[in-house]
Amino acid sequence: MVLTYFLVRFDIITLFPDFFTSPLSSGLLGKAIVKELVTVNLCNPRDFTFDRHHKVDDESYGGGVGMVIKPEPVFAALESLPMLPNRLVLMMSPQGETMSQPLFWDLVKNYEQLVIICGHYEGIDERVMSVVDQEISLGDFVLTCGEIPALTLVNGVTRLIPGTVGKIDSLKQDSFESGLLDYPHYTRPPSFRDLEVPAVLLSGNHQKIAQWRYEQQLHRTKTKRPDLYAAWLELQADTSNSDEV
Repeated sequence: MVLTYFLVRFDIITLFPDFFTSPLSSGLLGKAIVKELVTVNLCNPRDFTFDRHHKVDDESYGGGVGMVIKPEPVFAALESLPMLPNRLVLMMSPQGETMSQPLFWDLVKNYEQLVIICGHYEGIDERVMSVVDQEISLGDFVLTCGEIPALTLVNGVTRLIPGTVGKIDSLKQDSFESGLLDYPHYTRPPSFRDLEVPAVLLSGNHQKIAQWRYEQQLHRTKTKRPDLYAAWLELQADTSNSDEV
């Protein structure tokens, strides 16, 4: 059975918890935490080391450039966390599934706890993967740390939880929710530096406004993201064929 809006807790395993200090106290994400819609716990593997310098990395077996995060502190950090029902352990990695809106919806609807492991340096000892359920990527590029995609994931998932965004209907109009990009938005003044708000938006005719917005979504998607537009056309064709059966 699919559970709707089940997620309540993030556990982020990070060597740099200070990275999250400002983002987790700002904007809608900060408000969601204050309202206890979600809990975000930061867990530092350095706290589970016992040497004088709290060393968490070492040279790579077989040689090579860069240092590798040791397995012991990561395992210890993970095992220190409570285990809620429907927990998922994620590794932030460029080798993982690229973040997307459907992925965010899946996470928020089906999991009560997300444990996010942030990589660093040359990487993490491969044995850590034995306790990872899924790898997640921000895109086909490499960053200096896993904290950046981790924060993106927390933000993207949290905003889908009821009570985070003021008007729930605004989520339905987001880019990617319908398979199309969002339409243009305008506000006052109606004229600014000879740039005019489209007349249809000032007409008060809601049917024409809805049609204009839909046409803008199609145009934007076709122009900016032809790959997304092609996928949308294919989905429409599949839906049409299933209706005819």
